[in-house]
Amino acid sequence: MLPENYVITIGRSFGSGGRALGKLIADKLGIGFYDKKLLVKAAEKAGYNLEYLEKNDERAPQIMGGVIPFSMGFYPMSWLGDNGCASDGIYKAQCDFIHELAGTEPCVIVGRSADYILRDVPNVVNIFVHAPKADCARRIVERMESTTEAQAMALAERTNKLRANFYNFYTDKRWGRADSYDLCLDSSLLPLDELADFVIDYVRRRLDK
Repeated sequence: MLPENYVITIGRSFGSGGRALGKLIADKLGIGFYDKKLLVKAAEKAGYNLEYLEKNDERAPQIMGGVIPFSMGFYPMSWLGDNGCASDGIYKAQCDFIHELAGTEPCVIVGRSADYILRDVPNVVNIFVHAPKADCARRIVERMESTTEAQAMALAERTNKLRANFYNFYTDKRWGRADSYDLCLDSSLLPLDELADFVIDYVRRRLDK
């Protein structure tokens, strides 16, 4: 029997189907699913315009036009300037809401370094979803986010770099590395529906009371 409150966090490479997998898992378990909804709550809490928040979603603060390329772990960084302070406010608002969720309902959270934010919270299972570049490119084209596989690969590379910079900046772990997560899955090896069942079985075995 699963605990009253638990969280499944999903990190994902772009085009791997991690978000779709998370939605499947949430639907099968009948629990909440949070991805873009986190942005809405963060906008409300921090007083930011939602459009601005979406533009800066999962992006590390910038200094002089360049993203800081090293891990620092999160703490108030007043020396970053206006863009850094705004980024800190956005991140803190998401941290607060993620902690609030973990204490009130079982859910699946995609991205936003939720695994690190909840590192001291019980009943959290952290997953990373990846796939070969060609499979990611095909999925991106199927989602009509690019017209060719070459364009899709370039988009995936840019997006993954942004996600890695964000994750590595705000945590003391490395994005996509196996030792940063409980379970890493190659989504090209099984249909997403079967992967969802596999993850659910793993979660039940891990958290069964």
